[in-house]
Amino acid sequence: MQTRKPLYRYADGRVPNSLAMTYALLGYLAGLALLFPANGWLNALGTLLLAHAMIIAAYLIHEFAHGTIFSVPKHNQWAGNVSSWLAGSCYADFQDLRKKHMRHHVDRADVITFDSKAFLKARPVWFQKLVIALEWAYVPAVELIMHLYVIVLPFVTPNEKHRARRGKVARVMLIRALLFALLGWLSLKALALYALAWLLMVTVLRFADAYQHTYDAFAVLEDGQVPEDKPRDRAYEQLNTYSNVVSARWPSLNLLLLNFSYHNAHHEKPVAPWYRLPALHAELYGSAYNQVIPMRDLLGSFHRYRLRRVLDDDYGVVGEGPQKADGFYGAVGVSFLTAV
Repeated sequence: MQTRKPLYRYADGRVPNSLAMTYALLGYLAGLALLFPANGWLNALGTLLLAHAMIIAAYLIHEFAHGTIFSVPKHNQWAGNVSSWLAGSCYADFQDLRKKHMRHHVDRADVITFDSKAFLKARPVWFQKLVIALEWAYVPAVELIMHLYVIVLPFVTPNEKHRARRGKVARVMLIRALLFALLGWLSLKALALYALAWLLMVTVLRFADAYQHTYDAFAVLEDGQVPEDKPRDRAYEQLNTYSNVVSARWPSLNLLLLNFSYHNAHHEKPVAPWYRLPALHAELYGSAYNQVIPMRDLLGSFHRYRLRRVLDDDYGVVGEGPQKADGFYGAVGVSFLTAV
């Protein structure tokens, strides 16, 4: 007689995973409800709560992709699809997202679906200037282009696999358009604040993504291979991975990003669930580790190099000492939400 698998992959994951998923769902609904009252403070609270619920949903997608929450892969896929709807990344198939992200770990490279830099360099100057102007104003234009690419790809490519997704993408577009139309009919203010919350989510995710690697980036569609031009072993992986913690002094603040900032520990043991990463990081690296860069030390670089990142392939370098992140330009367009 076959033994029935437990719901959660790890026994110690029942409480933290249940809390995280409940927060993402209820925070989304509560934040959405707070966009409607004629009270600016409640609207502001609702926008921030909605944005943060989306952030947690996005990082839960990452956990589902690694299979760290449920013991049955199909359950991780179902939950990943639900989280994708909350985070607005539901136009891409969860399995495609998972496959592309696993290549990031296996190939030890930023394996991207869409080369935004090459795309922009091939566009008219006025379009490049528009994107640069939006990025100057902190509008995540590159990420918006990448999300749009996921939507339009099935309708413009001769690739049969992607063309087969036309029906699904069209249905998702129709459903979301109707829902947004209903939201706008109920309250144009709520619709605008919803868009702001989603942009806040994208900005937080791109800030976290920008400073977690100095990998080489490769635009690889389907099963294309990453060039074997250098040894990309585990030593390379750790030396080109950074733990951009929300706070080294108050580790609990890293829960705001579901501990995703403990990135060296995650890459050392990708099947370790999010709630174990702080202890795993302490066990592996202790309190003094050059790969740790608190986010407060990256805010200046995020601001100074926000235009350079748009077209420059160079991620910069990380040095030593208190100002080690001053030459760390960061990456752009490496979101795990935009894989196809």
